Amino acid sequence: MTDTDAAPVVLINVYRCPPERLDELMELLTVMVRAQRSLDGFVSATLHRGLNGKVAAVHAVWRTREAWKAMARDPAINAAMEPIMAIATFEPHLYEAGEVFEPEPPAVR
Repeated sequence: MTDTDAAPVVLINVYRCPPERLDELMELLTVMVRAQRSLDGFVSATLHRGLNGKVAAVHAVWRTREAWKAMARDPAINAAMEPIMAIATFEPHLYEAGEVFEPEPPAVR
């Protein structure tokens, strides 16, 4: 195993669906992420609803690439993905974590 394999990975998955199905998609994504929470290596996830009414995104962090791979093979996750795939297309990408930027502290007077 390389250092890269042991480092946290970030999954950003963008889902596209007809606007009339976006509410349903958000509900299905919530079910899927709740199922992921119990899996080994899950760190966090944030769901995002597109302002254009046609997309949603999941930003998830997994402790290692192997943990993410195990999640992708998990039968419960695959079952949760079935109804999602029936109404949406998706484009997943894995990233290594980068620098986090926060507001600068106020100047001291």
